Amino acid sequence: MTEANPTRRRGSRRWAIDLRPLAVPAYRRIWLGNTLAMFGFQLTAVAVPVEMYALTGDSFWVGLLGVAGFVPLLVFGLWGGAVADARDRRRVLLAGSALLWASMLGLLVHALLGDGHPVVLLALVTVHSIAFAISSPARSAILPRLLPPELVPAGTTLNYTTFTAASVVGPLAAGLIIAAFGTDAGLPIAYALDAVLFTGLVVATVRLPAMPPEPPAEGEVPRGGLAGIADGFRYLATTPVLLLSFGIDLIAMILAMPRALFPEVAQERFGGGAAVGWLYSAIAIGAMLGGLTSGWIGRVRRQGLALVVAVVGWGVAIALAGLAGQLWLVVVLLAVAGMADLVSAVLRQSMLLVYAPDRMRGRLQGVNTVVVAGGPRLGDLRAGTVAAGFGTGVAWVGGGLLSAVLAIALAVVFPALVRYRSATAADRDRPVGTPAG
Repeated sequence: MTEANPTRRRGSRRWAIDLRPLAVPAYRRIWLGNTLAMFGFQLTAVAVPVEMYALTGDSFWVGLLGVAGFVPLLVFGLWGGAVADARDRRRVLLAGSALLWASMLGLLVHALLGDGHPVVLLALVTVHSIAFAISSPARSAILPRLLPPELVPAGTTLNYTTFTAASVVGPLAAGLIIAAFGTDAGLPIAYALDAVLFTGLVVATVRLPAMPPEPPAEGEVPRGGLAGIADGFRYLATTPVLLLSFGIDLIAMILAMPRALFPEVAQERFGGGAAVGWLYSAIAIGAMLGGLTSGWIGRVRRQGLALVVAVVGWGVAIALAGLAGQLWLVVVLLAVAGMADLVSAVLRQSMLLVYAPDRMRGRLQGVNTVVVAGGPRLGDLRAGTVAAGFGTGVAWVGGGLLSAVLAIALAVVFPALVRYRSATAADRDRPVGTPAG
């Protein structure tokens, strides 16, 4: 009996989320700050569209919030990545955080005034998106500076799990706040909580060591702005593994993301009510559960093959969910898709952080920010357009199957991705406690 206990403990550790990165103080502070900030971001993500609809009574204005958020992300995400490679990343983070904080306070003041204007709200959302786009590439690119290479997948998993948990809990909390206090008082409370929670990330960033750019390669001059962005794209064009990892993610998100169909499917297939909430939360719930049982991901050596399998699994699960007739089964299958998406995201981010040289990480994280933010939005456009012409069944099921088929085809035609193995063979069980590098 006693002898079996260590075996069971080892088995649970193989599946349970790997917490060893939390032994590194700098990472632990950033992770905790991110956890608080992400929860706050979700409060604002719900409060802003609620406020816009309260001001206008028009869903068109609510839709404009997506444009106000995405266009700055597209432009400044790439620029922020170039700056993160040419400047001290800690300073870039602090500058972006200061602007983020200012936009949060602007949203709070706008709500407190009680007589807001939709154009002002759009402007504040634009500033918020610009600040996020500037700081996000630097925040992602610092991870290999904080952890040894063999713990980067585990650190990435912890970050994604935090985000998915916030995506589940944050909107529910925002809804409870608005229901309890009404929009007049609830919206300022949500914005104020976001600003207060963001303080934790600011403090963690202040305590980071300086992170100046590494010395450039021979003959290379570190450049920001458009020249730096162009250098990043040139590097990406000559790196098939990373280029293919972006391509397969776009296939998954553009062709198989079904969320734009959820309101219609919830109403027509399941009678409306709480069904739409379950549909919107199912993928995030699956991703969160996938993160909590992700201890095995960091031990995967054939990361390219595992990435392809995860994307194919995402597409098949999405297609099956579109065929299911019971709400509980749709939710379960969407949760399975969310688990596959978590695996895909962790592997792709780990490959990006470990494979790319440090001098390029900021720019590639800028591209990653655009891909991650833009793919699902283009998927919404694709799903809505196809559904308008051919129905929700074709848009949902056909998109899932097509993404799985194209992911396999991409892997067959361009085998560099499937052949990619983890860049480190270091022993995962060696003691940790100090940042890498």
